[in-house]
This record gives sequence, structure tokens and C-alpha cells, in this order.
Amino acid sequence: MNNAEYIKRTDESLLHVYNRFSVIFDHGEGVYLYDTDEKKYLDFASGIGVMALGYHDKEYTDALKDQVDLLLHTSNLYYHKPLHDAGAAVAAASGMDKVFFTNSGAEAIEGALKTAKKYAYLKHGRKNYEIIAMNHSFHGRTVGSLSVTGNEHYREAFYPLMDGARFADFNDYESVECQVNENTCAILMETIQGEGGIYPADETFLKKIRKLCDDRGILLILDEIQCGVGRSGSMFAFQKYGIRPDILTMAKALGGGVPVGAFAVTEEVADHSLVPGDHGTTYGGNPLVTRAVKTSLDLIAKRKLTDHVTELTPYFERILEDLTQRYDFITGHRGMGFMQGLILTIPVGDVVKKGLEEGIILLSAGNDVLRMLPPLVMEKDGFDEMHEKLIRIFDTFA
Repeated sequence: MNNAEYIKRTDESLLHVYNRFSVIFDHGEGVYLYDTDEKKYLDFASGIGVMALGYHDKEYTDALKDQVDLLLHTSNLYYHKPLHDAGAAVAAASGMDKVFFTNSGAEAIEGALKTAKKYAYLKHGRKNYEIIAMNHSFHGRTVGSLSVTGNEHYREAFYPLMDGARFADFNDYESVECQVNENTCAILMETIQGEGGIYPADETFLKKIRKLCDDRGILLILDEIQCGVGRSGSMFAFQKYGIRPDILTMAKALGGGVPVGAFAVTEEVADHSLVPGDHGTTYGGNPLVTRAVKTSLDLIAKRKLTDHVTELTPYFERILEDLTQRYDFITGHRGMGFMQGLILTIPVGDVVKKGLEEGIILLSAGNDVLRMLPPLVMEKDGFDEMHEKLIRIFDTFA
């Protein structure tokens, strides 16, 4: 079967909810992917922020192969050692106290929302609590996570959604403060907005929100599904700001390639929220994914990849600044660590498509940002190769 026939037959059996590129990837090695024709692609998307360790990392894959031979699944009616190890590792890396493992980032958000509502219900004995979320945010595509996603394009076809979501402007404290009322139980935001255009939280803004939550008895939920697990140059981006959330969500790079997410809470929230019967999952936290979580976190720490990201970020940003100065249709760049975006006035989708022709995988964020999420193991020569490829791509638009 040739590639065109393979794509045609795949599309015949799958629901058309993705506009996939006509590339069939076959294997990966380091920071490169290879298609079925053995064409090589430099990966500056890392599976939308998932493949922190790159591809075919021997220590990681050996650990998963070992776990496959031992035990894949038991359900959450029983204990298993990888669950203990992963829970302790996530708590230590995040500074949070209790962890619940999910299958995805969207499910982590669902759990966070339920936790916040239950906390307020137990604390105050009332119902109908509201969540303040941010405009231009993205938290997932389930009904609950869509309800707090601040982009009408994702929401409009699926009303009625969850009641009680209010929206404010990210990095605008007054916009948030004026939405707070007696029914507010939580404020939810990404520490670095991803889909919304790669916007890091301003330090003053985030610290004022933390104080507002403390003063008003409101929980702060930080979504680090995309920006967490080393991408910012800290294990979690909020750690750069000297604050701690009450609830933290994570996924993507957490498992290094297996489908796993989590939400973590403080002891205070854990003691006054979910109890047996309130929440659950059949697959969440099974032996395979929790072995992957523990292995991923161990390898990131062992190889000092947060330090690596911090050291190479200025080099990465100098390349982005060079590109900004070279081309009139690049108006700037922004981001943190290995989560960066170039702001373009030309169609971003055309640049992404041209990237595949040139052998580099890129992403968009909104309508005007070229998003770059390289594996955390990317070295200087990889950034140099990216620079050369982007010059060739952008020259075709100049």
C-alpha cells in the first residue's frame, strides 16, 4: 500500500476532527522524526509539548518495556509500586501535597474544577459556585474544560455548557478583580498561555491574584499542562514567581509520550474536598503510565534538563530576535524557556506547511503566532539548524 492509499484508507475509518498533514511518521531518534520515506524532520513541536526527552531515549524505553513485562493494569481498587513512586515524584517536583492521576490534560482540568467546587461547598455549605477563567485561554475540549476555555470559536457549537464561568483578561488584575463576587470559588489560568499566543503571566499580576485569592478565600488553579515539567526552565513555571497554587494541573511532558495527566492539591484542599465516591478513573494512574511518569521526572532531574533549558534559552531567543530583525512580517517574539513564539503578519499555517517541506516541524498558536516547543534535550546545533531552515522558509515569503 503506498502512502496516498494508506492516508485515504485511514481517513475512511476515522472521524474527521483533525486536518492532518499528509505525512506518515514511522520512527524517531533524538530530536528528529522520520517518515516512511526516511525523510528527516527536526522536531520543534515535540508532539505538542509531550516529548521532553526526545525520541527513543534508551533509559525511558527500557523502563517501559520492563513494566510491560511486569504489570499493565490493576484498576484503582488496589495499590501498586509505580503508583507510589510516581505520586511521591510529582509531589516532590511540584511542591504540592496530594496527586490524582488522570488520562489527559482535559481530565485534569475536570478534576480541578470538581475539587474547587467541592471545597467551596464543604467550606460554606452553598451551591452554584463560579469559576473565573481568562480570555484567550485553552483548557481542553470536554464540556467542563470548554466551559472555562476563553475562546468562543471552541465553545459556540456546544451550548449549554457548565454554568458559572466568568471571563477576565489575562495579565489585567482589575479585569479579574471586578469579576469576583460571593459565588467565586476559584480563579483558573495558565501560567503561560499556550494556544492563546504564548503569553507568560506577568509576575506582579500573578502575585496580586495569589493575594486576592488568599484575602477572599478563593482557590487559585494553575494550568501547566503545556508549560509544566521543565519547559519554562523550572520544573513548573509557577516556581519562577515565588508563589504556589492551591490546585495544579499537568499532562503532556509528564509521561514522556504515554497518555497521562494529573492534578495536585495542597493539604488544605485535600482535607476539605474530594472523598471516596466523588471522583474516579478506570485507567488513570495505572502501572504503565505511572512508571513512565517516575522515569520521566527522574531523567529530567538526573540530566539537569531545567538547567539546560535555562542555559540555552538566551541562545534560542537571540535566534528569534535575529529573525525578527531580518523580516518585516515578523513583529516580535515572546515566551519563556523552550516555549517560544514568533509573531507574524503572514499566514502562520502556510509557514507550518512550508516547514514540513524543509524538514522542520512547527506549530501555530492562534492566527498570528508561530509556536516552538522543542524537546528539552535540544542542543545548540539543533537551534542553529532551526535558524537556517527558518531563514530558507521566510525567504520564500519575503
